[in-house]
Amino acid sequence: MSSSSSDTLFQLRQSAILLLTAMIWGATFVAQSLGMDSVGPFTFTTTRMLLGAFFLLPIVLLRRKRLAAEKPAEAARRSAPQYRRTLLMGGILCGLCLFGGESLQQFGFVHDTEVGKSGFITALYIVFVPIISLFLGRRGSPLLWAAVALSLVGLWFLCIPPEGFTIAAGDLFVLACAVVFSLHILVIGRYVLLVDAVELSMMQFFCGSILAFFAMLALESPTWIGWQTALPAMLWAGIMSNGIAYTLQIVGQRGMNDTTSSLILSLESVFSVISGWLILNEVLSMREGLGCVLMAAAVVLAQLPGNKR
Repeated sequence: MSSSSSDTLFQLRQSAILLLTAMIWGATFVAQSLGMDSVGPFTFTTTRMLLGAFFLLPIVLLRRKRLAAEKPAEAARRSAPQYRRTLLMGGILCGLCLFGGESLQQFGFVHDTEVGKSGFITALYIVFVPIISLFLGRRGSPLLWAAVALSLVGLWFLCIPPEGFTIAAGDLFVLACAVVFSLHILVIGRYVLLVDAVELSMMQFFCGSILAFFAMLALESPTWIGWQTALPAMLWAGIMSNGIAYTLQIVGQRGMNDTTSSLILSLESVFSVISGWLILNEVLSMREGLGCVLMAAAVVLAQLPGNKR
């Protein structure tokens, strides 16, 4: 197989992984909104992060055990102080971004930001990622910028009703969340090349849960009844969104252009609308359908030759 064909297959595989991530995230918006009826933002974030960390812990231990038996040299590298320091630093930075992004998004739901609008504002990381990348000296191709613009138009048709867009207090929290998630994507893009993806994912959850736990103790008064009521939503968010989807994000971003990754991940908004249509029997309007088509076209445009790193 030629190098070009092998690279194309690799890009397609990574894109498929990120697409699956977006599908899981799309179904999580409803869970987050429902969970906020019973617990505070930091309580929700603490629980979902701990669930994600403990879900991955046995997987990491099993992988380490197999690695020691099959590849002792690689196992020794991962036991070295330099690798551990890099993993810890990556976990702290990713965990800080994840804690900030998830908490700000939850505060948006506290202030009654609509699920559709929240999906649109959160997905603005498709704009923030290439803009921040410019300051880091990474220039995207004109085709990639066209894909970003097309996806933004698609998001507008998908998430914003015909009567227009209004800014409320909760929307500002979600906008800040989009900026933080942009940083999260860029930090992952750096550290996933240096450490194991699953270990990095687990470490970010442990670090982020510590921050969320102290914030919960300082600013909230969670009750056992409220926690029990929100548990189903937190289980979905903790295991499916954190434990599985965020890990798939880290795996899928390896070797991918950061802006292209953000475009694929933004399809979470499409899948949130489709999930409501399939599961909750919500009506999918022509306007929303057009938005889905435009966003899908933007992702295809971003995959064309000339957009690689």
